[in-house]
Amino acid sequence: AASDVSDREALQELLAQIPDSHPLGAVFHCAGALADATVERLTAEQLDAVLAPKAGAAWHLHELTREANLTAFVLYSSAAGTLGGPGQGNYAAANAFLDALAQKRAAEGLPATSIAWGLWQREGMGARLSEADIARLRRGGATPLTDEQGTALLEGALAGREANPIALPLETRGLRAL
Repeated sequence: AASDVSDREALQELLAQIPDSHPLGAVFHCAGALADATVERLTAEQLDAVLAPKAGAAWHLHELTREANLTAFVLYSSAAGTLGGPGQGNYAAANAFLDALAQKRAAEGLPATSIAWGLWQREGMGARLSEADIARLRRGGATPLTDEQGTALLEGALAGREANPIALPLETRGLRAL
């Protein structure tokens, strides 16, 4: 089923359709949007375009499933929330919110994992990056994740007890150069 999870009422209706014979067992929140601009130039629309599907939707999922017997509540965050990102103040804030929500849930004894993903090699949110952008990231020590690395990191995050793992392969030579 498809639903705009940033719309609390639509999400509530969707969750109500889950049959008791097959209860919800896990939540994976993978939504994301970009509307990059420097902080001085960010508009309310750009903030909402990024915060609604990330932070707003995650909060709705948290509230509407907190009584469910979940085995996992996984939020796909970004390393930008931990490390920042040029021109991505709204995106960094939205992802920092996901990380904080995972900490809150964990403190309440609820399942919670907010994985701060690095850039993936595949098409996705990083697809609009130029070769120069990728080269700049590599110079800083960050290397794009392969599918195999991402799968292994996801499995490790789900098996671990850390609420905020960072899934970002780093080359220490690049870090030392900085």
